[in-house]
Amino acid sequence: MLWIRNTLSAALVAGFAAMAGSAAAQSVEVNHAWARATVQGQKATGAFMTLTSATPARLVGASSPVAGVVEVHEMKMEGDVMKMRALASGLDLPAGKAVELKPGGYHVMLMDLKLPLQKDTTIPLTLVFRDAKGVETRKDLKLPVSFSAPAGGPAGGSQGQHKH
Repeated sequence: MLWIRNTLSAALVAGFAAMAGSAAAQSVEVNHAWARATVQGQKATGAFMTLTSATPARLVGASSPVAGVVEVHEMKMEGDVMKMRALASGLDLPAGKAVELKPGGYHVMLMDLKLPLQKDTTIPLTLVFRDAKGVETRKDLKLPVSFSAPAGGPAGGSQGQHKH
């Protein structure tokens, strides 16, 4: 009888933990998400979107089965040179503030592509968030693939392709 009670208690704790993680992921709203289409032989591209978190959080990673490497990046001017780099500690998402990932700025970089990303298709992308308590949650998305931002989506920046 004790074994059954302990097993039930463990199952309830696991269930509540899963719901809490799911709730945290739901506290980050994703809008206008899309990935840039590629041409044959191109091995990298970007994914763009607007993220709004209800509570302070960070975008700390991402993954997709279409890419060997997926990283959170930023592009910024250093002197007269545009530089791109991975954000090792992730991207801050202040509570209630929309953070735009767009060409020429913050973005999710998809590298070592396993296939060309064709216009008018979709790709899976999983975002990984960490809240102020250090709890990580995941949000699965299906991103439309296009050569430019959909109407109302993140825009601006260069229309050229990233190179590493």
